[in-house]
Amino acid sequence: MNGSMARAAGITALLALLIGCGSSPRNNHYLLTTGATHPPGGETPSLGIGPISVPEYLNRNGMVYAMQGNQLQVSATERWAEPLQSGIKRVVSINLASGLDTQNIRYFPWDPKRPPAYGVRITVLSLDAGDEQASLAAEWRVNRPATGQSVARRISNLQLPLPAGPLKPEQIAPAYSKLLEQLSELISAAIEQDMATPKQADGS
Repeated sequence: MNGSMARAAGITALLALLIGCGSSPRNNHYLLTTGATHPPGGETPSLGIGPISVPEYLNRNGMVYAMQGNQLQVSATERWAEPLQSGIKRVVSINLASGLDTQNIRYFPWDPKRPPAYGVRITVLSLDAGDEQASLAAEWRVNRPATGQSVARRISNLQLPLPAGPLKPEQIAPAYSKLLEQLSELISAAIEQDMATPKQADGS
């Protein structure tokens, strides 16, 4: 009798464990998306993308939410489908290719013997979402890798209002995507302005 009771207790414990595992919260995965409206068809200018860096606190799979003060919350169930750094590089590359109508994209490190016409480097300083808005602060640089000459270097602070009410996880990826689209537009404008500027005979 005691043996039967022990076996029954063991089966009950096993069933409870299985039920508990089966009711674990489901992980949701999100991707950044581009604002590109058409595929590029040209071959110029050639663009070199990278390096692109993000703060260490964002270098994780779980989404990071801003809270009051200096507090951050890292979600255990709302996750990026790819490393955030890789996602930023992907969408910025597509945005720039579409905005400048060029298929000629290369990634850092590129062949020093065949440098692109323009190199784009981005350092994300902060990328946050709260109950009222999403924000992106980034230092970006455009140069000519062949000569090392700087074309533009700026720190851009971008904000995007969010719907009223508590922040929802599904709002974060679209908001970040829109901010990266805005950043891409600023970079594209700097490159277009340089391309339209008459160059001296020595190429400077």
